[in-house]
Amino acid sequence: MSRTKIEFNAKKIDRIQGLDDLAVLLFPSNRRCQRVFLAIFVELKYADAGFIPYLKPFCEKYEFSPRMLETVRSKMRRLGLIDHISRFSQSHGYREGWVLSTRFSHSLNRLAELTQDFKDKKESLQERKDWDLFRYI
Repeated sequence: MSRTKIEFNAKKIDRIQGLDDLAVLLFPSNRRCQRVFLAIFVELKYADAGFIPYLKPFCEKYEFSPRMLETVRSKMRRLGLIDHISRFSQSHGYREGWVLSTRFSHSLNRLAELTQDFKDKKESLQERKDWDLFRYI
């Protein structure tokens, strides 16, 4: 049975060396989605000013279906890898389109900071709160 669940474990993250490994991590057991992910990411990375108005032309250019494009695009957006820019955005000249986002990397950094903070022993009051949380859940 094919897996679709993203597993962020330490061993898999340590083995990532390129975009292809990231694609396998985000879209396990689905080579077509991995290919669409790579197409979107590379196109956005090397686009003028990192901005692309439409993703639809990639379907014809790279020969994948619009449904596959929408599936991958929506997952990338939910993860925070890409953002849709409104035509009301002054920073992109009032143009509508897609850009690479920093939300994903910021979220992972924040998660790393939180886990480090949670590991720190602070005072007895914090220990009491932690045990109360344990009992509550």
